[in-house]
Amino acid sequence: MASTTAVALLRKQLLDIGKCKHTGYSAGLIDDNDLFKWEVCVVGPPETCYEGGLFKAHLTFPQEYPYKPPKMTFVSKIWHPNVHSDGTVCISILHEPGEDKYGYERASERWLPVHTVESILLSVISMLSDPNTESPANIDAAKQFRENFRAFRKEVSKNVKDSLN
Repeated sequence: MASTTAVALLRKQLLDIGKCKHTGYSAGLIDDNDLFKWEVCVVGPPETCYEGGLFKAHLTFPQEYPYKPPKMTFVSKIWHPNVHSDGTVCISILHEPGEDKYGYERASERWLPVHTVESILLSVISMLSDPNTESPANIDAAKQFRENFRAFRKEVSKNVKDSLN
């Protein structure tokens, strides 16, 4: 059973995002009867390889939200060092709260209950603009980004074109 806190917060964030005039993303429910599954569209940031793309993704919120992070998965194919091959986004604020057992991330960089759909989407836009190749989810994309940026850009260009269909 969903917590009343999760339902109330998700309703509020859905209303807030509807009022927001940010041009870098849009968000809404996949099914009007399920507040825990959202579809988002992220616009490829200007002056990046992703510019001009419209990348669809799903945000799936746990019943324990906001105490546990949602999972974000791109539905559109996207070649990026911080996106797994299945489309799952790997950024610090979507990692479980607390200390990182590997010592790479500080607890303050990980999920905190103050994060919102907006802060997640802004972090993803930042990730598209500035990939973290030191701790990649997609090792092949990170290696290509570092060693053959021209080939990386060509691969991303295919994703941008495909995202518009």
